[in-house]
Amino acid sequence: MGSAETPLSSRLLVFAGGLCGAAGVALSAMAAHKGGAFTGTAANFLLMHAPAFLAAGLLGANRFLRRSALVLLAGLTLFCGDLLMRDFTGDRLFAFAAPTGGTLLIAGWLAMAASAFAGSNRPS
Repeated sequence: MGSAETPLSSRLLVFAGGLCGAAGVALSAMAAHKGGAFTGTAANFLLMHAPAFLAAGLLGANRFLRRSALVLLAGLTLFCGDLLMRDFTGDRLFAFAAPTGGTLLIAGWLAMAASAFAGSNRPS
């Protein structure tokens, strides 16, 4: 995956996949020792989405797939960020952060499905 021919979005998605995997494992351990239902839920979401980011970054045959994965990443950040804020500070990230993140997650997954019908433009 050389940087000269690889789009920035692909590198970002692989990076995000690695971070989500690492954060998911760390938060799973934290939830097991400290408790916190929201932390456990965030850990599960991070772990289940990490392979999707890796796949989209490594195999993203079209720009539509990579952009769909970026929408998914934005949704995951809002959703998990809000859950973690609740467990660690007792406050919300901001009003409707979790529902907004969840909506973006759904939209991102639907867009990824739709990307199956987008043309391949691998060099971009």
